[in-house]
Amino acid sequence: MPAGERKRKVYNCRQFGISGKSQILFSVVYTARYLDLLTAYVSAYNTIMKLVFIAASYATVYLMYVKFKATYDHNHDTFRIEFLLIPTLILALLVNREFTALEVLWTFSIYLESVAILPQLFLVSKTGEAESITSHYLFALGSYRGLYLLNWIYRYIFEEHFEPIAVIAGVVQTVLYCDFFYLYITKVLKGKKLQLPA
Repeated sequence: MPAGERKRKVYNCRQFGISGKSQILFSVVYTARYLDLLTAYVSAYNTIMKLVFIAASYATVYLMYVKFKATYDHNHDTFRIEFLLIPTLILALLVNREFTALEVLWTFSIYLESVAILPQLFLVSKTGEAESITSHYLFALGSYRGLYLLNWIYRYIFEEHFEPIAVIAGVVQTVLYCDFFYLYITKVLKGKKLQLPA
């Protein structure tokens, strides 16, 4: 393959990729949420799934920043994640169910997860468009949170259980996806590339 062709292919991958900053935030989310592995045992399934979430999130970060570093888009993935980490940590210290280390970390993970997608959305907005695979990935992440909202409604109706911190954070996360969902339904599902309005 000619060098120019090879360079063009790498550029395409770089231009419309996944945000490493969002992946770092998701790693922090799962680490903070599942530190209870050190203090409590629920079941083998629960333990294995938590370990899989943590390992997969760090493996993704490793692959993006080390193994496939040449295809990672440093130029567009410029969102400053400290603007999400610091406020969500402060909020978790101020508003939580119980002021213990594990509860504050759990609350921090809930708050941070609600905004962890912002670097990815920022990356898409900077490039102006996203490849189909990236669009499907974002839709899957947003749908996952939408299903959580349905779960909370179900639990409130049938179990009289209500977790205000998780519900409010879930609503915030779902609202952040609204524009993307609209574009996904009107463009990607019709076979077009997701392009943001100019």
